[in-house]
Amino acid sequence: MQLPFRFAVNMLTPGSADEWRTRCRRAEELGYDLILVADHLGMPAPFPSLVAAAAATARPRLGTFVLNAAFWNPVLLAREVTTTAALTGGRLELGLGTGYVPAEHERAGIPFLPPRERVDHLTRVVEELAGALAGAEGTPRVGLTIGGNGNRVLRLAARHADVMAFSGGRFDGDAPTVLTAEELAQRVEAFAGFEKETGRPVPAERNLLIQRVLVTEDRAAAAAGFAAVVPYLSEEQVLELPIVLIGTVREIVDRLHALRERYGFSYFTVLDEAMEAFGPVLAELRGRAD
Repeated sequence: MQLPFRFAVNMLTPGSADEWRTRCRRAEELGYDLILVADHLGMPAPFPSLVAAAAATARPRLGTFVLNAAFWNPVLLAREVTTTAALTGGRLELGLGTGYVPAEHERAGIPFLPPRERVDHLTRVVEELAGALAGAEGTPRVGLTIGGNGNRVLRLAARHADVMAFSGGRFDGDAPTVLTAEELAQRVEAFAGFEKETGRPVPAERNLLIQRVLVTEDRAAAAAGFAAVVPYLSEEQVLELPIVLIGTVREIVDRLHALRERYGFSYFTVLDEAMEAFGPVLAELRGRAD
């Protein structure tokens, strides 16, 4: 069964209170379903930013995308979640991941653990937050998003997550590389297998973080320009990358439908630098039945 589309903008750019409110209102005007905030040093702090976004808007849901679990003690995080859920009127969705930037850990004075230990900590955080996510009596439950690509994270998400967020990339040492269309398909297939193992009655929603939105009449030229960022891929492979949307508005709309059909992605996140460029795509989709 195909889920209806949801679209989010991930707000990465700091600004004044007025600038923040203006951008959040603009996201609502453009039709985004969610306003998200990341968890990186040098970017807006997640929870106060979401409370401010809630005060500036009425409709979009609000979420973290995604918290670096290594930065958070589960007990203190539970307090942040319950307070933010209350102050946002029950519009909060919590996203969690293992964290992947060693330099941020060094700046924060927090050890950057090996992958296994980072997943262990993420698991503990997810399990200890169960009560906070359930909500107090009479308050909405907080939806859980888990982001990542490795098998242990996929298994964790299959057991606990409402949304599985696929990044479409990985870190080989300190160097990020993107997953090809075939590699991402393998990750999605693995996740589907883990879900079947759990016997969960309702599959998780599948999210994909879009890294570039290039609205253009010349797909080949745009792909050639992006190829400099991923020199290990051919132009054809670039055009097939699920994390890059290249083409006219209509071509991008068709591409989103194709991604939902092939991978089951129904929830897409774009970066704030693409918020305006993606706006006409949203408008076209809203005028066309899902």
